[in-house]
Amino acid sequence: MNELFNEITVLSVVSLGAIGGVAAIVLFLVAQKFKVIEDPRIDEVEDLLPGANCGGCGLAGCRALAEAIVRAESLEGFNCPPGGSEVMQDIAEAMGWEASESTPMIAVLRCNGTREFAPPKVKYEGAMTCAFAHNLFAGEGGCPFGCLGCGDCVEACDFDAMYMDKDTNLPVILDDKCVACEACVKECPRDIIEMRKKGKKNRRIFVSCINKEKGGVARKNCKVACIGCGKCVKECKFDAITLENNLAYIDFEKCTLCRKCPPVCPTNAIHELNFPERKKKVEKEAKTE
Repeated sequence: MNELFNEITVLSVVSLGAIGGVAAIVLFLVAQKFKVIEDPRIDEVEDLLPGANCGGCGLAGCRALAEAIVRAESLEGFNCPPGGSEVMQDIAEAMGWEASESTPMIAVLRCNGTREFAPPKVKYEGAMTCAFAHNLFAGEGGCPFGCLGCGDCVEACDFDAMYMDKDTNLPVILDDKCVACEACVKECPRDIIEMRKKGKKNRRIFVSCINKEKGGVARKNCKVACIGCGKCVKECKFDAITLENNLAYIDFEKCTLCRKCPPVCPTNAIHELNFPERKKKVEKEAKTE
């Protein structure tokens, strides 16, 4: 009886060993057949990226960008907003390529509907998200295009480059922290945040309004709304300003930052940031004989 049991045990062990061996051989052959040899340069490029995984490059994260760059065999069409030109230059050197200079960009808030300029007409008590409030009503100030003040953009920013101003109820963008990842742009349901050139010495000029209603209606809800008067268009000598749907827009690619348009705007809808203070005109007294 013991001999029979021992024979069965040995046979079982041998059978299981044989099955395991065959399975191992099959798995090895399958692995060799379908194995993917990853380019080691992908790791090198990923190590040079900031690791923010913000998606500002338009891809899922830094690893995805590294893979795309290596596959493309050039840096044309690629950009890492958090890393900027310096990181792209490092990648180019590591890969033995040439990197073109990228224009520094920054997020800009195109709304100045503060509590002072757009006094609340109603009190919103629903879910405190812009996405939800956008589907419910125009906004506490009545402007259907303006900032809702719930801070979705601030929550979306992974770089602490934005905060909500309690007095104005508008988000504030910090120039020294914004990496142009576009997370806030994508999060805003009203598209009031735009990416623009950072500009020399961080100087920018833009229309801080996106209201497309007629002047009287827009002004009724916000004192500093663009009324589509066209004075800025006439003043600009560089064809940088266009007027469409009752709204003026300044093309940052054409704008020379000459500062001629802000003074002619009757509602102060055109903002100029980080410029020196304008010199006040001194009226000359008429000389009397």
